[in-house]
Amino acid sequence: VQLQASGGGLVQAGGSLRLSCAPSGRTFAYYAMGWFRQAPGKEREFVAAVSRGAGYTYYEDSVKGRFTISRGNARNTVYLQMNNLNPEDTAVYYCAAADAESGGRYEGQYKYWGQGTQVTVSS
Repeated sequence: VQLQASGGGLVQAGGSLRLSCAPSGRTFAYYAMGWFRQAPGKEREFVAAVSRGAGYTYYEDSVKGRFTISRGNARNTVYLQMNNLNPEDTAVYYCAAADAESGGRYEGQYKYWGQGTQVTVSS
């Protein structure tokens, strides 16, 4: 495993969580990074992406205004701040790295994947 996602948990609707994605064994400072999620019985879907230099971010429509993707000071750690969570956000969240300037919504763009962290939002 080269990416380690953490920070998931159980939260009530309207609450917040902050997910982290840290590398193991290599640096991802020069990769675009993304977050995806997979709810039970559904296909994995794109959530957010940040460019290599952290100057560009891109969100799935349902999370715009609620989620914020960012990179740490050394650009090697990626965060997903999730506010105003609702039960539809319940899923396993995965971080991924793309050897490109900007990541996008397509899984095929991403070369490395983390193991996932569970987020459960109760109503």
